[in-house]
Amino acid sequence: MDDFEGKVAFVSGAASGIGLGMVKAFLARGMQVMMADIEEEALLKAASTLDSNAISTIVCDVGSRESVQDAANETIETFGKVHVVCNNAGVSTGGLIDECDSGDWDWCMGVNLMGVVHGCEAFVPHIKAQGEGGHVVNTASMAGLLGRNPGWTIYNASKYAVVGLTEALFEEGKIGGFGASVLCPGAVRTQIYHAPRNRPERHGPQRSKPAYTDISNDLAKGLDPDIVGQLVTEAIIAKRLHIITDPRFGRMVKKRFDRIASDFDWAANSETLRISGSPGAVE
Repeated sequence: MDDFEGKVAFVSGAASGIGLGMVKAFLARGMQVMMADIEEEALLKAASTLDSNAISTIVCDVGSRESVQDAANETIETFGKVHVVCNNAGVSTGGLIDECDSGDWDWCMGVNLMGVVHGCEAFVPHIKAQGEGGHVVNTASMAGLLGRNPGWTIYNASKYAVVGLTEALFEEGKIGGFGASVLCPGAVRTQIYHAPRNRPERHGPQRSKPAYTDISNDLAKGLDPDIVGQLVTEAIIAKRLHIITDPRFGRMVKKRFDRIASDFDWAANSETLRISGSPGAVE
């Protein structure tokens, strides 16, 4: 997809951070945008700063399939079509595996993973039925490519899942007539560390966990979200699968894959596999 003018985008988590940055980038390219967020006050405030008649807003809890479906219906009712879908809303929680409870898992996976699933379920059928092409952008994290920091097990798991989902969706898009990208940002100036402010009561309170380190200072020094938004539009045009905001992490990702490759080499020389005559084992 390389023509944005007059087309329609849906962005979740649009009240701030990367989501708002994407909204600005889409508006700059002549798109109409449905802005969705769970925080109504923040959403309306963000929309008011844009001074645009090409936007509409809807309160949406991406952890709820019904809420996302309602947002999809409202998008079609308001703008008639949808071409770009950004499943961007995300939360952060963590702790060592024995510090976390089911509420932590349900909340983080419910937003970070199932929010993406719900967005794809609700919007992809519209994109395919229109037959005009389109693009899905799912926000993961650099933690979805590396994920080795102790204390971030749940978050890492959710973001790895989004990477895997989007890589599969990318292949589906080849036969479905749409593109897909997974956004893997490094440090960006967002409020994600403070996401527990929106944690539903049904998941219980966010407990203090020593291994869940405060990264707000690092984020404050991160990339401007508006730049990330512009990068997303560039990547859509270039049909990139992985959208990387900090190329310096490339060395660490390469080391990860080198470690994986070494495990394949070890398996090829495994005595157990050799004796059993398993395919690929060194004879």
